[in-house]
Amino acid sequence: MGVDANPVGWFEIPVTDMDRAKKFYESVFGFEIAITEMNGNAMGWFPMASDVLGAGGTLIQGDGYIPSSDKGVLIYFTAPDMYNNIKRIEENGGKILMPRTSIGEHGFMAIFIDSEGNRLALHSRY
Repeated sequence: MGVDANPVGWFEIPVTDMDRAKKFYESVFGFEIAITEMNGNAMGWFPMASDVLGAGGTLIQGDGYIPSSDKGVLIYFTAPDMYNNIKRIEENGGKILMPRTSIGEHGFMAIFIDSEGNRLALHSRY
């Protein structure tokens, strides 16, 4: 049986301070996050396009959304400029847990804690 879509279709990153998280992600990655409210939750929408690879997602603040630095799923952000992303993570209140590390033929990865205490990762082919 073939796959006609990537298995992951959406992600949500829990936050406790939407303004702080918005500033962190905009500063680290250089894109804009649009804030809306849906079903009583504040949502910060990452830029997305339906005609490219990768899953869309949001920052989310609301009941039941609790940041975690050591539990749950690990989300990888594509980071073609990983050295500068790492620098901006530290400059904007994040912490590097694993520096840029080779993963052989699959490229490089790094693991970090964001401004809200979430454990996340970067991936680069080069």
